[in-house]
Amino acid sequence: MQLEVVAKKENPLLKRVEVRFKAIHKAEPTPTRDALRAFLAKELKATKDVVVIDHQASSFGRYETLGYAKIYKSKEEAESIERRHILVRNRLAEAEVKEKEGAPKPEKPALAPKAEKPAPAPKPEAPKAEAKPEKAPAKEEKKPAEKKEEKKAPKKEEKPEAKKAEPKKKEAK
Repeated sequence: MQLEVVAKKENPLLKRVEVRFKAIHKAEPTPTRDALRAFLAKELKATKDVVVIDHQASSFGRYETLGYAKIYKSKEEAESIERRHILVRNRLAEAEVKEKEGAPKPEKPALAPKAEKPAPAPKPEAPKAEAKPEKAPAKEEKKPAEKKEEKKAPKKEEKPEAKKAEPKKKEAK
């Protein structure tokens, strides 16, 4: 992998050096953030702890990765200035772990509605049991629907006769 520094700018206000870089990686996968930090540290004569890569992007179909990095004077300055998620990505800080993941959730509002719902529930269940046998005969009533289809067939025959009468009227006019 080759690393080129495209632009280098000193920022004395924030006590850092800002670098735009281009990494060429032929016949290799896209380099990791840690590998790029190590190469930048070696190139700019700094330690890996003070190098922070803000972003990096690979070009589709090319073996190039363009990026933006910041090199601080000390690790403490980097931690005080940089955003938290950027420090986590560069492994300069640990991600915050939520304490409530394993703890049970409070159920105070859920207790009152649950007590009210079970009382009405038994009443609807009894009529549903009686309604199920009534549904079975409803399935048997589908047979008369077939008779209706037979009635539709003669209606189709009547329509062509009506059409024949209409052209005669048009001719008369």
